[in-house]
Amino acid sequence: MHVVIIGAGQAGAALAAKLRGLGHAGPVTVIGEEASPPYQRPPLSKAYLLGHMEAERLWLRAPEFWADQQVALRLGAPVTALDTLAKTVTVGGAVIAYDALALTTGSTPRRLPAAMGGDLAGVYTLRGLVDVDAMRAEFRPGRRVVIVGGGYIGLEAAAVAAKLGLDVTVLEMAPRILQRVAAAETSGYFRALHAAHGVKVLEATGLERLLGADRVTGARLSDGREIAADFVIVGVGIMPNTALAEAAGITIDNGIATDACGRTSAPDVWAAGDCASFPWGAGRLRLESVGNAIDQAEVVAANILGANTPYRAAPWFWSDQYDCKLQIAGLNTGYDRVVTRPGADGAVSFWYYQGDRLLALDAMNDPRAYMVGKRLIEAGRSPDAALLADPATDLKALLR
Repeated sequence: MHVVIIGAGQAGAALAAKLRGLGHAGPVTVIGEEASPPYQRPPLSKAYLLGHMEAERLWLRAPEFWADQQVALRLGAPVTALDTLAKTVTVGGAVIAYDALALTTGSTPRRLPAAMGGDLAGVYTLRGLVDVDAMRAEFRPGRRVVIVGGGYIGLEAAAVAAKLGLDVTVLEMAPRILQRVAAAETSGYFRALHAAHGVKVLEATGLERLLGADRVTGARLSDGREIAADFVIVGVGIMPNTALAEAAGITIDNGIATDACGRTSAPDVWAAGDCASFPWGAGRLRLESVGNAIDQAEVVAANILGANTPYRAAPWFWSDQYDCKLQIAGLNTGYDRVVTRPGADGAVSFWYYQGDRLLALDAMNDPRAYMVGKRLIEAGRSPDAALLADPATDLKALLR
């Protein structure tokens, strides 16, 4: 059985490795648009952008691994057509037949429209190696950067810029940074953290347009103010890469729609990672995280080989900003209160409840709280909120 995987990111690499780990002996082909071998993306906006990590350390596997495992990598090769009836994909003029196909096509950053100056030189998005390599020369002390979007990507870029001595302004159209993903308590923590490092965070402030003829020179804000900029980073979310699947007639619903096992609406076509949505409660969920990419891809690999195992998501995320490591477990959707638990040496964790049910937590420099909270959430256990809020409570005792 020839398994073809379109997308050479975290999910695609995990799926190919798992197929071999489970004993699949047939041909495996991984097709990637980028010229680089499969690599990890999270350090791009952190250690790699800071210059603390070289490109080779980003690679998920050494090149010899793919050769030893007899996984064929076709890199720098976008797929131009998918025929689910003939069971073929077209790559660089070559037609490749498959027995099973996995779509791990990932996602693409949203860009500002040209009418807002989004196509000016000096305007960047942050998603791949090419993006970071293109902007690294801009990060020189004293230069002015405007970051559009106060989500995790934007704030991580702001932290790197501030550490390198740049003048940093973050624009957030919503009333507060991180509003879409976190409680006001977490937003407040990171607002204060960035302010302490000299970053100007402008909340409830939209962008009217970027200024400049050929290259960006500044930004006009929704309140009429104009601020200067030597370059701009746009971090306003990502879109799942569904165009190939949609053109092939595969059902799209908040990404490439799959069943609980990762099957799409087309025979012998599967999907995993950022691009895929799966059943969750009464609706569907699409997760943008390393943990989901790996776990979902490995379940799909097993199911391609006949396991028929439903994917049980256990969401976790992280972000590094300055000397703060944020660790998140669970999903806070539907929370109605937040319990604050102080930790040692300035650490803190915020626990999300819906009624008496624990949904998620954000832990800042508190790995112990994170690990206990993650285990509680995955076990479906909800400790008394008053116990959590009391620093004298032994967290490990809550697991007994």
